[in-house]
Amino acid sequence: MAAAPSLLILHPRLTFFATTLRHFSLIHYQFSVHPPTPSRLPVLFARSRHHSYSSSTSNATETPHAGRSSSVSSPPNQAVDYAQKIDVNPPKGTRDFPPEEMRLRNWLFHNFREVSELFGFEEVDYPVLESEALYIRKAGEEIRDQLYCFEDKGNRRVALRPELTPSLARLVIQKGKSVPLPIKWFAIGQCWRYERMTRGRRREHYQWNMDIIGVPDVTGEAELISSIVTFFKRIGITAKDVGFKISSRKVLQKVLSLYSVPETSFAKACIIIDKMGKIPMEEIKKELKAVELSNDAIEDLLQVLSMKSLTELEEKLGGAGEAVRELKQLFSLAEKFGYSEWIQFDASVVRGLAYYTGIVFEGFDREGKLRAICGGGRYDRLLSTFGGDDIPACGFGFGDAVIIELLKERQLLPEVPVEVENIVCSLDPDLQGAAATVATLLRGKGQCVDLVLENKPLKWVFKRAARINAQRLILVGSSEWERGMVNVKILSTGEQHEVNLDDLQ
Repeated sequence: MAAAPSLLILHPRLTFFATTLRHFSLIHYQFSVHPPTPSRLPVLFARSRHHSYSSSTSNATETPHAGRSSSVSSPPNQAVDYAQKIDVNPPKGTRDFPPEEMRLRNWLFHNFREVSELFGFEEVDYPVLESEALYIRKAGEEIRDQLYCFEDKGNRRVALRPELTPSLARLVIQKGKSVPLPIKWFAIGQCWRYERMTRGRRREHYQWNMDIIGVPDVTGEAELISSIVTFFKRIGITAKDVGFKISSRKVLQKVLSLYSVPETSFAKACIIIDKMGKIPMEEIKKELKAVELSNDAIEDLLQVLSMKSLTELEEKLGGAGEAVRELKQLFSLAEKFGYSEWIQFDASVVRGLAYYTGIVFEGFDREGKLRAICGGGRYDRLLSTFGGDDIPACGFGFGDAVIIELLKERQLLPEVPVEVENIVCSLDPDLQGAAATVATLLRGKGQCVDLVLENKPLKWVFKRAARINAQRLILVGSSEWERGMVNVKILSTGEQHEVNLDDLQ
C-alpha cells in the first residue's frame, strides 16, 4: 500500500506563521487524514531538512510564542492534507464577468466607442495604478476618503485610480506642445472607490470619459452633452426617460462674492452643496457655517440653489454676468443641436469635485429611482494644480453600473447571445486532424469556427451548435474526405450539401 502524501514544512518560521494566523482567525485551515474533496484547495509546501509530517499522528501541537525568535516545537510525524477553503465570490463591491455578462459589457463599450468616434474623438488609456498625490487635491472631497491607496515596495504612495480626469491632465502636461489643440480624447477605464454600496454604485466600475482640451467656449459642453444624447438614442433611451440638470459654478461664485466669502471657502462650499438631498438640510447649513459662511450668505445661497429657471436666475443676478450669459448660450446651442427637450436648468447642481470652474451638468433618471447616470462640466484650472499651464477644458464621466440598471428598469436590456459562424466536427476519431485543417482554412478566411475537440456523438454536436447559435455545421466524414469534400449543413433551414474543400467559404 502506497504511503499517504506528507505535508512538509519549508522552515520553522513558516510553521510559526501558519499556526499564528490560525490562532488569530485570519486564515482558517482544515486538517484531515483523508484526501481533500474537490471543493477544497490544497496548499502544499516544499520539503524541509528540519520538519515533516508522516502518517503516525493526528495533529501538530502548538506552543505559545512571544516573538519572531520564539522556538517552535517539532511537529510529530504524520500524514496530513493541508487545505484552505476559499470564498468563491469576488471581493465585496466587485464583479466577475462570465461570458454572458462579458458580452453585455462589450456591447455597452462598443456603443461608447462608436459614439466617441462619431464625434471625432481618439481613444486613450492610463495606468490603473497612479501616484496618490494625483488625487489629494482639496480637503473635504469624498474621494480622499475613498481611495484604495498604499505604499509600494519602493516606498512610493500609490492609489488605484478613482476617476480618469486627473490621469488625463497628467498626460496632457506630459505631452505639452507636442499635441496640437484642441485635444478630443475619450477613455473607457476601470475605477476604484471604497464607498458605501447602493443600487448602481459599486467599489469598482468602468467609466466612459470624453474630454475636450483647448476650447474655452461653451460649445465644448454643448458638444459633450450632444454625444451623450446620441448614445442614449442608440440604446433606446428617450428624453422621457432621462434628462440633464445644468448649472454653473459661477452662479455660486457670484452669490458668495456678494458676502465677501474668501476663495478658499468656495470649493469647500461646492462640495457641501453637492450633498444636498443626501443629508438633512440642517446638516448642510451647519457645514456651510464651518467654512466661514454667514447666516445671511447661507440663506441667500440656498434661495438661489432652489431656482429652476434661467429667467428667475437672471432677475436675481442680472443678465450681464458670465454665469447667466454662458448658460443662455448653452441652452441656445441645445436648440441648434436638437436636444433642448433633454435639458433643464437646476441651480442646485454643482458636482462634488473641487476642480470644476464653470458649466456643470448631470444626467438623471426622470422617475427618480436611480442616482446620477453621468456628470461633467468645465475644469479650466485643473492643470495648474499639477504644476502645468492652465488650458481651457471640459469633459464628462459616465459609469457602466447605473445605465445597466436603467436599461433593466425600462426593459431595454438587450439579449447578446454568443454567435459562431461554423461548428466543425469529425465523424471519425482518425479524422480529427482533417477537421482541424478545415477549421484552420475557414479561420484563415476570417470566419469564426468552433472546432469539436473530442469524439462526440452527433446529438451532442447539434445541442452545442444550438447553444452557440452556429450558422453552419461542417461534418468531416471518411468517404467525403477521401474525395476532398465535406458535408455542410445550414442549421437555420436544415439544407445540407457536399462542398469541395477548395470551394469552402
